[in-house]
This record gives sequence, C-alpha cells and structure tokens, in this order.
Amino acid sequence: MKKILLTTVAALASGALQAQNFGAFQAQNTQPQNPYTLKAGPVTMIIDAGRGAKILSLKHGEKEIISQMQRPEAFGSTFWTSPQKEWNWPPVSEFDKQPYTVEQQDGRLLMTSGVSERLKYRVSKAFATDEADGSIVVTYSIKNESDETRRVAPWEITRVTNEGIIFFDAAADSITPADIMKFEARDGAVWYEADEAPQNRKINADGRGWLAYSANGLLLVKKFQDLTPTQPAPGEAEIQVYVNQRKTYIELESQGAYTTLQPSESLSWAVRWYLVPVEEELAKPSASLVARVKKLIHLTK
Repeated sequence: MKKILLTTVAALASGALQAQNFGAFQAQNTQPQNPYTLKAGPVTMIIDAGRGAKILSLKHGEKEIISQMQRPEAFGSTFWTSPQKEWNWPPVSEFDKQPYTVEQQDGRLLMTSGVSERLKYRVSKAFATDEADGSIVVTYSIKNESDETRRVAPWEITRVTNEGIIFFDAAADSITPADIMKFEARDGAVWYEADEAPQNRKINADGRGWLAYSANGLLLVKKFQDLTPTQPAPGEAEIQVYVNQRKTYIELESQGAYTTLQPSESLSWAVRWYLVPVEEELAKPSASLVARVKKLIHLTK
C-alpha cells in the first residue's frame, strides 16, 4: 500500500512526498516510526505518521527551525483539541503519539488518527504545498464520533529552541498574564526575545491571524484564522507562547474557533507555514521585519 501511495505522490505538481529513514532522533521514546518528507522548493518538512503525525523537522536548505530535543513532550510540532481542561495532561495519546493512517487525497498527504476512547473525536492532518508562494499548508480536522453534540477548538503546538525572537500583531494589554514574559510593543508588533528563567511560563494573546519566529538565520511565519476575543475556547486564546524552564525550548501555539459539532460533524482549520532566510541585519525587532512578514503572508504587496 505504501509503495502505491509513494509512486503516486512523487508525481504531484504541488510537491514531492516520500517515505525515508530519518536519524535525527536517537532516543527510544522519540525514534521515528513512519516518516514522510514534503518538499516546497528549498523547504523540507518531515512528518512521522507512526508517532502522532508530528512534524519532526522543518528545514530551509540545511538549516533547521524545529526543536530537535530528545525527550517526550519537547520535540516536533503536534496538534491537540481545546480546551485543555477536557483532558488536562498528558496529551491525548490517539492524537499526539499513536500511529495515523496515511493516504493521498485530492493532491494532499492525509494522515488520520484513531478515535480517542476518552473524547470520542477523530483527528486528521492534511499536508500540501503551494507553489505560488512557497508555503506549506497544514489543514487540521476534528470529527465528532460521539452520539452527543460537542464543542471543541483546534490547537497547533510547535516546539522551537529557546533562542531568537517571537513576534505577532496584538495589543500589549491583550497579553495575559501581564509581566510574566518580557514583551515589548514597537514597530507594529509585540516582541519577545528569548531569555532564561527557573520556572515555566505561558501567555495568552488576542492576535491578528499570524505568529512569527526568527532564529538561526531563518524566519518562520504561521498564518491562520484571525479570531475575535470571544471565539477561542474557554480559558484559551488565538495565540499562546509557552517557554520551558531554564533555556530548553519554546512552544509557538495557535488556536482556531470554539465550534459546535453535531454527531458525525467535522470542523476544518488551516495553518499556512512559511520558512525563509532572513538577513542578519533584519533578524531583530524592526518595522522592516514586520513588513516582510506582512508581504510574505499577503497582507501587503
């Protein structure tokens, strides 16, 4: 089955997809089991269908932007359902760790989870490339497999190293809790420069549909639905940033709208990923860097 899929996918005009061996993780609990590669020009994304369909790597050329830390809950990009209070911790295994089925569908690589025994949801992740702007589009779906009406929101979590800068368009007073992280409002965005602290920290913010991170000569930008302050799930937010204690890793998080699903009904939520090189003189808080982001995601020409 995999050979048929790979032969077909390799011919897609939207990008090259293939299974391959991937040796970046050596720890037993993070060893890839069924990885696939998606290419968009110089950008390479590796997704492991065998371990929660996590995105293990995102590179521009040979430069990596995703955290390669070898410990559970600290690597790759994953997807959860929101609000977190419905499942607390650890993450739901069927969505975060267990194998996903894989198929080609409508020019996309589609990975689908099993049904969560506890939550009665099924998650799908569709990966495709857009040659027009060089982005990778990840479309998440949540299906209500229960016989009850449910409310749920989509939630993407991407781990990066604790370095560089994080920025997004938001009012400074929308960031809560206030003063737990050093965000500076200037040049059309709010900015956080990676720092070190002995405790874990997390903020919520009402953004404007994008979240950016610059480090290692790269600029990563996520574009997603811009929510009103009432649309996120209770206690959650459109944009969240989590910084792990000491100087280990950071989570870039975004959420979609809190949605009512009837039995057998699904929601769909897309995140468009851009990864481009950034010159050293631009890799700092500036109006020029914000302008580059807005041009990249088509908010300006």
